[in-house]
Amino acid sequence: MLISGGGSNMAALIAAARAPDHPAEIVVVVSNRADAGGLAKAQAAGIATAVVDHKAYPDRRSFEEAVQAVLEAHGVEIVALAGFLRLLTPWFIERWPDRLINIHPALLPAYKGLHTHARALADGVKITGCTVHFVRPEMDVGPIIVQAAVPVLDDDTPETLAARVLVQEHRIYPLALARVASGAARVVVDGEGRERVITTGAGGDGALIAPL
Repeated sequence: MLISGGGSNMAALIAAARAPDHPAEIVVVVSNRADAGGLAKAQAAGIATAVVDHKAYPDRRSFEEAVQAVLEAHGVEIVALAGFLRLLTPWFIERWPDRLINIHPALLPAYKGLHTHARALADGVKITGCTVHFVRPEMDVGPIIVQAAVPVLDDDTPETLAARVLVQEHRIYPLALARVASGAARVVVDGEGRERVITTGAGGDGALIAPL
């Protein structure tokens, strides 16, 4: 896993992977910040950690090469971004075809980028949520693995809405990782080159709609 901060989604993935029937094993947590709170959480859970400080490298490519070396040293097969606050270059993304996943606090393709909850409230939408997707070079774009819908309440603030969405993030990220690790979720391409995820053994397209 790659992190930059407190690692709440990281902790949810670590907890889920402890289950005997979960197909993924968390082997290393890498942070680009030495002060990331998630490092201590990972160490407390017995997970190896590493710091690759992006400020110590002259450019993105050299930083990503250092991250790649750590991942290869630990035999990593799938990379999960869990609050990793660095844009990855195509070079790195292409090292992990359909093995690099991310979680975003909105129902993609709506509200890509930052300040998703404030933007949703400003637009007056009634439903928002979160999305786990395969990473592609364009930001917040990629085949969707799992989504959860969260109702927007009349008295919501960005903070209260974010808190309820976060609950669902912790619910769907472990589910998505399990589907990717088991091979249940796979990317298919239609005749026009459009990608989507087909999930076997999960009923339909595998979308998760959160209860009201």
